[in-house]
Amino acid sequence: MIVEPRIRNNVCLTAHPVGCARLVSAQIDYAAGRGPLAGPGKVLVIGSSAGYGLASRVMAAFGCGAATVGVALEKPGSPSRTGSAGWYATAAFDRRARAAGLDSWSINGDAYSPATKEATVALIGERLGRVDLVVYSLASPVRPKPNGEGLYRSVLKPVGQRSSVKTVDLMTARVGMVNLEPASEDEIEGTIKVMGGEDWELWIQALEAGGVLSPRAATIAFSYLGPELTFPFYRGATIGKAKEHLEATARRLHQRLAARGGSAYASVNKAVVSKAGAVIAGFPLYAALLYRVMREKGIHEGPIEQIDRLFREFLFGGDRVPVDGEGRIRLDDRELRDDVQEQVRRRWDEATTENLAAIGDLATVRREFLGLSGFEIEGVDYEADVDPAAC
Repeated sequence: MIVEPRIRNNVCLTAHPVGCARLVSAQIDYAAGRGPLAGPGKVLVIGSSAGYGLASRVMAAFGCGAATVGVALEKPGSPSRTGSAGWYATAAFDRRARAAGLDSWSINGDAYSPATKEATVALIGERLGRVDLVVYSLASPVRPKPNGEGLYRSVLKPVGQRSSVKTVDLMTARVGMVNLEPASEDEIEGTIKVMGGEDWELWIQALEAGGVLSPRAATIAFSYLGPELTFPFYRGATIGKAKEHLEATARRLHQRLAARGGSAYASVNKAVVSKAGAVIAGFPLYAALLYRVMREKGIHEGPIEQIDRLFREFLFGGDRVPVDGEGRIRLDDRELRDDVQEQVRRRWDEATTENLAAIGDLATVRREFLGLSGFEIEGVDYEADVDPAAC
């Protein structure tokens, strides 16, 4: 079939197999081209099929030569419909890893599930013995409750009061305001359960109990802080409460693991285009302005560039991991530079439908959003017939 993007409410419902594979290959080529790094040898990535999770798996394998296990829940394609982008990305990663002689195992399962944890622990025990780096990078709207009775659901809402946020439609480029109703206490709790640190801690407990976590193992999860400008729709919203919980979990895990030589960190990364971010009110406009400013200054980074810097300059670049006063790794340092945020703030106030193309870079944000599903990737023939069931 000829695969085209189908967009609904800033969600891409289709994925292009060739484009997804090309996107993975570009990350692999970047990581390999930066030269070998003495890093971890055996790595587990939970949420390994997209974003920072995929970039971490790529960097571990092709930057450090590590054997990797990836866990993600993805949908395979069929002759009549496409699979998920993560399905094609995972298949492409495994192909390249095998071709390079790297050990690679991918588990397609719900990472929140005890059964998936058990299967992963068993695989590590059989194939690797132990892992020395665990990357936790889940992004999901729901999480099954441990008792099997229903789901926790996350929402993207402000906390405490109604909020009016300036934003832009990714597809129409129309700038406007959107009104957001405050979250209820149940919605706040649900978002923390889904996107906070509880499941990360359950994974570490399962790995410890199964005897497959190396004594000096490190574990890392990803967070976001952002500037004052994004506070109403991120750090001061339900997702921000979840990130606070994630960071508190990192500190608690670090204290426990450090007793035997291990470590745990929350890495506060810069804003990048992601499937989750595309549906956060205000984020597409902020990203369009931020991308333009950081590109003008020559300091823009995507996921693979961020993870390369995380590995080389923080986790495995010296005897000590640089952290802030709250024990967090700060990869958002370039985004939060005063000269960057001063420009973004000014342009935010000025932004209209008519001038956004001149002061922002929505075209790149849109291209990266579509690229997450394998579209608008350079060198791909989108008029060619492809088999969506093939990997």
